[in-house]
Amino acid sequence: RLNIPVRPCSVLVDELDPRSISGGSVGLNTFGVLTAGPVPLNNHKLEQRSAAAGASAQSTYGRRHAKAHAHDSAAAIVEAGECLRRARAAVATSGEEEPALLLERLLALKEEYASLTGEEFRKPAKGSKRERVQRQSSEAAASTTCGDAERPAAERFERPSKRKKPATSGWGKEAEAPSDPMALPPPPLSFPAWTPRSYFRFEVLHRSRKPGSRARVGRIHTPHGTVDTPGFVPVGTNAALKAVDERQSREAGTQLMFCNTYHLLVHPGPEVVRKAGGLHAFMNHQGAIITDSGGFQVFSLAEPTDEDGPEMKSRAKRVSSDGSKNSASLLRINEHGAVFRSYHDGATIELTPESSVLAQKALASDIIIPLDELPPYHVSRERLQQSVRLSHRWMARSLRTHLERPQQQAMYAVVHGGTEQELRRESAEYLRSLPFDGFAIGGSLGKDRAEMLELLEFLLPLLPDEKPNHLLGIADPESAQAVVPLGVDTMDSCNPTRVARHGLLLCTDGAIKIKQSRFREDFGPIDPCCETIAHTRAYLHHLFKQHEPLYMTLASQHNMIYMNKLMAQMRESIMRDEI
Repeated sequence: RLNIPVRPCSVLVDELDPRSISGGSVGLNTFGVLTAGPVPLNNHKLEQRSAAAGASAQSTYGRRHAKAHAHDSAAAIVEAGECLRRARAAVATSGEEEPALLLERLLALKEEYASLTGEEFRKPAKGSKRERVQRQSSEAAASTTCGDAERPAAERFERPSKRKKPATSGWGKEAEAPSDPMALPPPPLSFPAWTPRSYFRFEVLHRSRKPGSRARVGRIHTPHGTVDTPGFVPVGTNAALKAVDERQSREAGTQLMFCNTYHLLVHPGPEVVRKAGGLHAFMNHQGAIITDSGGFQVFSLAEPTDEDGPEMKSRAKRVSSDGSKNSASLLRINEHGAVFRSYHDGATIELTPESSVLAQKALASDIIIPLDELPPYHVSRERLQQSVRLSHRWMARSLRTHLERPQQQAMYAVVHGGTEQELRRESAEYLRSLPFDGFAIGGSLGKDRAEMLELLEFLLPLLPDEKPNHLLGIADPESAQAVVPLGVDTMDSCNPTRVARHGLLLCTDGAIKIKQSRFREDFGPIDPCCETIAHTRAYLHHLFKQHEPLYMTLASQHNMIYMNKLMAQMRESIMRDEI
């Protein structure tokens, strides 16, 4: 025998053609040692394993034993492959012909292994989880039909696979890539006609007779009290007005409060609030509550993109409770809805038109808002139109879910279209044909107050006169005084309480910065023209400079009193036809 040095071979076994290899003078003995000369090929060990595996497949031990012997056959294939590789390496060194019997034997073992294992042992084809589930269901259906053809179809599939993903998830490729992003929403005739609600009613007490004015005084009747319009709505994002308790809020004149569904989804969760008896019981709040859908977070919690305008470049980085940055809160948005990552603990939250409404049902607010998308100011008209159509389809789904169980709640539609008047007209005409109880004005309203006022002057006459309207996110004193003559009924904003915490106090003669040293010995009232908190400017200056928490409470309470008194004064002016 001649030991031949072995070198690695880069040619794969599966690439060899047995017809191109003839019998040669290089053989392999029982122990796997290469030999020179016409040595008979001893494959006794391989034959034994193959025979044992074949016999086991035909035995009655069942599937478990067949699988075990299939592993033996697989080991035989590996060993035969190694033998062939060593033989080919020796052939390359000696120049002899390659042994065809080794390759033929390897191919025969592979065929036997395939027949041994069967389809159930083979690795499933790659694909999405949804495709694999569908394939498994099809295979199960085929086997059930073949095995029990006489069985009624209604009795089949009584116990579906536990791994099967619920059909309500909807995050497949079909949902991520809708066939037509410009698809129209459902027609109005597919909804019931609107009828007056016994639990929600809007009445107009007076319309201004001043030429060119659309200002009006009205009342919104809800299950938790009456709201005078035009009115200011403070924002309690997490079911709390920052630094102001329920008693102080009532004393400030709050009639309608705004809470954010997305943040309440993050914590404590709608189910906790439902068990507490709804937001009113949870907060111990006596007045009416309006909740949004969480759609605003599609706009404000997403990471900055190239299509954002200047107003989006200062998006704050959200930080989770463990201190890690979690800026990419918006993970995915498509026809089905939106997926967020919680800024609180990093948990994934799925928000759909249906789940948003159900969450607001658990919160039990008086006025709810359907899910919508809010694109940035600087987007193309085509992208804006796609967003309007998507919001319409989402709101139609939200409305259907709401009408299944109204639960003494009113639903406001959200009119979109950015600053494009034709898109705003399209949105208003479609939404007013559906049985909504009121209308909110959302989306980007322009780059400045002048553009916003021009847009509202065009849009408000398109909304139903007999139903209330609400301006989303705009309620600073200057804007409030500008939009009331156009016909706005209610408006919400966190601006008055936020600026108060940063040292800006709203006053009749103009806002003051209480941190300025000129107020150190100013012992006069905060606003001489407005009856407000019983503390002096000097005292609030002292609290602010010393970073006392009491400052935030007193300053926020003052600004809320100022805003509510400002709205009351405007209602009186409308009654006198001065606005």
